[in-house]
Amino acid sequence: MVLIVVFGVALLIAVLLSGLAARTVLSTSFLFLVGGALVSDGFLGLIHITPDSEIVSGTADLALFAVLFTDGMHVSFPKLRENWRNPARALGLGMPLAFVGMALITHFLVGLDWTTSFLIGAVLAPTDPVFASAIVGRKEVPSKLRQLLNVESGINDGLALPVVLILIAAAGPTSGHAEASLGKIALELVLGLVFGVVLPFVVIELVRFRLLGAEPKLQPLLPLAIGVILYALCHLTHANPYLAAFSAGAVLTARSLEAKEVFEPLGEMLAELAKFAALLVFGALLTPQLFGALSFGGYVTVVLAIALIRPASLLLSLLGTRFTRQEKLVAAWFGPKGFASVVYGLLVLQAGIPQGQEAFTLIAVCIAFSIVAHSSTDVPIARLFKVEDIAGIPSDDSAPATARDRSAHPIRGSLPLHPSPSQAEGGRDEPPR
Repeated sequence: MVLIVVFGVALLIAVLLSGLAARTVLSTSFLFLVGGALVSDGFLGLIHITPDSEIVSGTADLALFAVLFTDGMHVSFPKLRENWRNPARALGLGMPLAFVGMALITHFLVGLDWTTSFLIGAVLAPTDPVFASAIVGRKEVPSKLRQLLNVESGINDGLALPVVLILIAAAGPTSGHAEASLGKIALELVLGLVFGVVLPFVVIELVRFRLLGAEPKLQPLLPLAIGVILYALCHLTHANPYLAAFSAGAVLTARSLEAKEVFEPLGEMLAELAKFAALLVFGALLTPQLFGALSFGGYVTVVLAIALIRPASLLLSLLGTRFTRQEKLVAAWFGPKGFASVVYGLLVLQAGIPQGQEAFTLIAVCIAFSIVAHSSTDVPIARLFKVEDIAGIPSDDSAPATARDRSAHPIRGSLPLHPSPSQAEGGRDEPPR
């Protein structure tokens, strides 16, 4: 119950300061991170959370699922077909370069063995744009840049997971079964993709039956029901929930733009709450003992991971593209380590591998530094793109449709079987009219 009170107080403070945070380097994510650290055993001692606590892995897992589900809804397949090369470059070249670069500096600066070093590289390779919301959430920012960051972060979580699991198996006592695990991991990824595509497709088709359809005030709960079922189904069958979440969000938008629009306000708020809860719990792990356990070489590794490895790898992958120099630099900087790295870091710690504690310490400190660095620089950098209404207050001519406007169009009566490219591309670039 103390944790709930702490969360409520932190949420109240974050809401009261959100207007200021949206215009300055102050970050609501940073507030929850610091709040969790202050009430932990390392400071006030109000809550007692350890890395092996179920609440840590549970909140991080749920937050990552919610964020990926809502991120998937911002994917426009028509635009992606036209501009698939940029995300493909980031995933196919930038991500492996970051993975190898991180492993090299970890091995030589921290002294961990090669398997554990590559494991850390795999854990820290995924990015999370949730800590750069002023960039990926503003229509004034070029859509190709926002799409690059969103698609990259949505897919790289699923790509990194099998590598993480294989390296955990190779580093631990089950290293002899690493090859046997490969088939299991592939099956989990395929199941996640299948569930993520089939479930929203079937539900949207059901809504089109004459006797079925959502009452206007319950329309936002339809995508929520899909997300809840998908989350439980993936955990019951051991399917990959992150790939399932992102693909489900994308399919839902492609099949029903109306369903996406009515759910978006609720979905964004639920994802935000899950994110804040995970940050608070993760912050409770950031004790002075944790930071004190990291060597000087570890801190140098963390700084290089954020300031060199990610920027250099993405800049190399974007050579020859049509991005401007400013857009390339922004894309290269915003590679924050988020909830995927938290979840995968906990897997490393709980696996009981020989150097698991050292690996988790480095991962946790790197995530904390990344959250602070990226969530406090998104607003200043967003201003480079002439983002004026940075506090998120829309002007009259760009205000979204009201609840009354949307309630006049029940989901059943406005589901286009084949949405036009202009409809499918609406998303954040054009407000619904």
